Amino acid sequence: MHVIKPILAVNFKAYYPHSFGVYALNIAKAAVKLKEELSDVELILAPPFTELYRVVKEVEGSGVKVFAQHADPLEPGAITGYIPIEGLRDLGVNGVILNHSEHKLKLSEIFYLIKKAKNLGLEVLVCADEPEIGASLAVLEPDMIAVEPPELIGTGVSVSKAKPEVIIKSISLISKVNQRVKILTGAGVSTGEDVYIAIRLGTIGVLVASAIIKAKDPHSVMREMAFNAIKALKEKFIKTP
Repeated sequence: MHVIKPILAVNFKAYYPHSFGVYALNIAKAAVKLKEELSDVELILAPPFTELYRVVKEVEGSGVKVFAQHADPLEPGAITGYIPIEGLRDLGVNGVILNHSEHKLKLSEIFYLIKKAKNLGLEVLVCADEPEIGASLAVLEPDMIAVEPPELIGTGVSVSKAKPEVIIKSISLISKVNQRVKILTGAGVSTGEDVYIAIRLGTIGVLVASAIIKAKDPHSVMREMAFNAIKALKEKFIKTP
């Protein structure tokens, strides 16, 4: 029987020094430790391109997934400075994030990359800044859609508390278009309670950045979020006597 697991996706962004070198490895190690403690959660790490290889190697065999933060909609060749998705696949990543509000793409480019990723066996997490955008992206058949109001990103004010209506509307609109896509939410997610509320509202997980990447103890923050994600999902699907 297929077990539904909540998703905790961690975007390292490019904070310095927090997203790089030994810091990036420490977050990867924390994720591996957490996966051993709580197997009922899907963990996704998205480090900067410079850290992809070492993070992939650090989590190898643990069940923790590694996504690239972006890919360019170009064929491999004379494209200095760009990142073709084929190279990411060969590096060993499990998937790619597309269209983050800090790295937007055109709709045609997203469609191109989703098709290419699927042909290469990679998962795709597409970001949307509004529920309506999420619904339009759902037509393109990504694996996951994360809806993140850009005005809340990095504020520490969670969308699940500040704008729960965004989560509810996203679920309604996206599900009408594509019931197979997994819906995540993000922007300002900082605590286990934020994650709990987001999943109770109907999503399957969250996309988190600074709350984990800049934490003094990333493992404890991830653990609190993962524990609350599992708790919320169980309460949604298991009726207690």
